Amino acid sequence: MGARPKLIAPLAVIAIIAIAWIAVGMIVTNSYYQLMLTLVPIWAVMGLSWNLLSGYTGLISFGHAAFFGLGAYTVTIALVNYDLTPWLGIPLGTLVGAVAGIIIGYPTFRLRGHYFALSMLAYPMALLYVFEWLGYQEVPLPMKREAPAFYMQFSDYRVYIALAVALMVVSLIISLAIERSRFGMSLLAIKQNEPAAEAAGIDTLVWKMRAIMLSGAIAAAAGGLYAVVLLVVTPGSVFGMLTSAQALIVALFGGAGTLWGAPIGAVILIPLSEMLQAELGDVIPGIQGVVFGIAIILVVLLAPEGIFWRVHDHFRQAHPKPPPLPSPAGTRACPGSALYCASRASPTCDGEGKGGGTPATACNAPEKPQPATPPKRAPILTVSNLSKSFGGLRAVSEASFEVAGGEILGIIGPNGAGKTTLFNMLNGFVQPDAGEVAFAGQSLTGLKPNRICRLGIGRTFQVVRAFPRLSVLNNVIIGAYASTATDADAFAAAHKALAQVALSERADILAASLTNRELRLMELARALAGRPRLLLMDEPLAGLAGPEVENLLSVIRSLAAQGITIVIIEHTMRAMMRLAERFVVLDHGRILTTGHPSEIIKDASVIEAYLGHKWAAIRAHG
Repeated sequence: MGARPKLIAPLAVIAIIAIAWIAVGMIVTNSYYQLMLTLVPIWAVMGLSWNLLSGYTGLISFGHAAFFGLGAYTVTIALVNYDLTPWLGIPLGTLVGAVAGIIIGYPTFRLRGHYFALSMLAYPMALLYVFEWLGYQEVPLPMKREAPAFYMQFSDYRVYIALAVALMVVSLIISLAIERSRFGMSLLAIKQNEPAAEAAGIDTLVWKMRAIMLSGAIAAAAGGLYAVVLLVVTPGSVFGMLTSAQALIVALFGGAGTLWGAPIGAVILIPLSEMLQAELGDVIPGIQGVVFGIAIILVVLLAPEGIFWRVHDHFRQAHPKPPPLPSPAGTRACPGSALYCASRASPTCDGEGKGGGTPATACNAPEKPQPATPPKRAPILTVSNLSKSFGGLRAVSEASFEVAGGEILGIIGPNGAGKTTLFNMLNGFVQPDAGEVAFAGQSLTGLKPNRICRLGIGRTFQVVRAFPRLSVLNNVIIGAYASTATDADAFAAAHKALAQVALSERADILAASLTNRELRLMELARALAGRPRLLLMDEPLAGLAGPEVENLLSVIRSLAAQGITIVIIEHTMRAMMRLAERFVVLDHGRILTTGHPSEIIKDASVIEAYLGHKWAAIRAHG
């Protein structure tokens, strides 16, 4: 029920804007201002199409004019050569734009950062020369006086205003639906931390391809209507640098990554640039480019994320929500305690979620020592002769070991031993040069991280990879997408995962405001939301104080008690001695030895390579 008002509010705003804009258009009779009232919605649509790709994924496109121009020329050529009405030409143009998105996106998404941006710039430049070479330097649309309405040629300019507003409304509704869906959440996750999105089970290439296809279709529709309004198309006007720049700048100026950024930018910058061009174009050639250049400078200096986010953050800071009381640091999740009940289902918990079965003094009871010989269990993960080199450096060399189902396995070794590289090979971020990894009998070699996650392997990182602009709950919901088919299921799985790590009270705050301990718990919850059978944890205790370490250890033990297999890299040996059932010791990429912790700490080779004689002496006298 709570989601419906959140959806109705922006729809009401869209309706009010559309009605108000058309009402103003009905009043204005000056043809120049009528043209302005038509161009603003068209460029708002163009900005929305750019935002759908670049605003939500963070991949900056300097080439959206390619889609705009293809839409414009599809409508123009269809009318000139085939007498096809723009009522059909514009939908055909959107199809051309979507196909162009596939052709452009598949090779270009292999690039990152400024390489992606520069490669996108090449497409409209190439198309500009191609259309000039084909003889389409200046193509006027033929006038169809016998059936003007059928060919979208109206004597009353207010009809064009209504058409432009209608296209903007459709684009806003599409953007709103995406923003509030798994589609939009996945794109935002990619924008804020693509490796974390992959590790959470999001197929980043698939979602980016869908985004560029839809973005190209919307931009082509804007280009098609633009051609109909101006009645003449030239390569420079639709494929030129200024076209791409306007799409980018109206979105950035208003605010990228939000529904309202492009309309805000368009309603401010388009009238300003057009009026200055009309007044000063003969005195200062290219005055429109100057306007957009100044707009970018102002945004960079005063509001780097755009006007919308500047205002949004101002009001958020002016009216902050009172912070909830955090859970006591270091509280153990004992059976029957409130923390235990918040983190897992227990027969000792009463109906109100309060502890009812174990006295509080049990939290201080000494922990049971690990058995010298753990019970025999079938392996869930098998690593065979795994090797990886980076240039002349042998990071991992012929590593072989097994992980039993339900086991807590510790991987230890000195810095540079290859522990994180080994983890990256286990979940697909790095492909091995040789060897094999099998999970539950299925080979993982060659699979991407998102596919490995969906098979049941979760991952946390040495340096926490959060989505800082999203709430804690939304961070965890993204992890739940790997194991759920509907948004409702993802929501439920995320809440369950937050309860498992006792972080439910922080669900609604931004991840950027969390402490280091809370960030690590949130990342763990995100991994748990995907319902993993195996959990890879890379130094989860890094940067935590003593009570915080105890808190996280209790959470990890509770997960193991639920049957989740855990493989953990950690340098805090005292904590690892109490947590792991078995150690794998790495040194210079090779497995030095494996065994029970009590055996490993007495091994002379381990003491020499990792623990050190001083540590061994302390243990001997302790």
